Amino acid sequence: MAYCWRMTRRDATVLGFTEHDENIVCDGTTFQAATGFTASQIATSLGLSVDNFTAAGALSSASITETDILAGRYDDATLELLWVNWADPTQFLTISKGNLGEIKRAGLAFTAEFRSLAHRLNQKIGGTYQRTCSATLGDAKCRIDLTKAALRGTATAASAGSSRLVIVTGLGSFAVDWFTHGKAAFSSGANADVTMEIKKHTRTSGQDMLELWNAPPFAIALGDVATVTAGCEKSLSACRDKFSNQANFRGFPHIPGTDHVVATAKRGAPNQGGGSIFG
Repeated sequence: MAYCWRMTRRDATVLGFTEHDENIVCDGTTFQAATGFTASQIATSLGLSVDNFTAAGALSSASITETDILAGRYDDATLELLWVNWADPTQFLTISKGNLGEIKRAGLAFTAEFRSLAHRLNQKIGGTYQRTCSATLGDAKCRIDLTKAALRGTATAASAGSSRLVIVTGLGSFAVDWFTHGKAAFSSGANADVTMEIKKHTRTSGQDMLELWNAPPFAIALGDVATVTAGCEKSLSACRDKFSNQANFRGFPHIPGTDHVVATAKRGAPNQGGGSIFG
């Protein structure tokens, strides 16, 4: 018997790995043996506790690459653990199914954590009453069409490096701050297919600069191209003034805050009856 892991990334790419010394073809997937995969002890329990284990392996250009890990292509990938009779792969059992958790790298090796489906129960589900909008710009609740030319632009890097600050060209027709809280999806260069969140969009002396929330996984080169989409600060005023979309605003801007909870009565001006009023 041998353990086999089937990994399905969010882009639908399917990879198979096994700790056996030869490749195993099972359930329509070829599980590769030349990956150096080893697994820790697998512990399962009754109830809804989260079962997990870790798997370790070597970075290989034919399977899992450092570039794909840094680009986030394995984040939250679906993972299935199979117990397979390598002498007759038609005999197998799916032991567990879940998602890929934290991936740690150390030189040319990596370790990946498997989390069972029970870990989804630890996530908050449902809406939240808050002053700001709970929708994501462009989703089914927001209903803004981000494919419109007025809400997206093409930015070309005019500075190179791994800094969070990137000087770009091609956004001169847009208002200053238009892409603050938006997203930049790179379509060329080492960061191709990587999407970064924009913290701030500024313009100085006619030169546009994008400040990213996090440094890009790979150094940006001159001429790298990214499609940038408008951002929303999730306030009612932004929804109304920037997008004319207040009808779909998903926040509650008039909810009393903590200042109302801790407020104390204050003596006001005398009323007509000679007494006093409290506000």
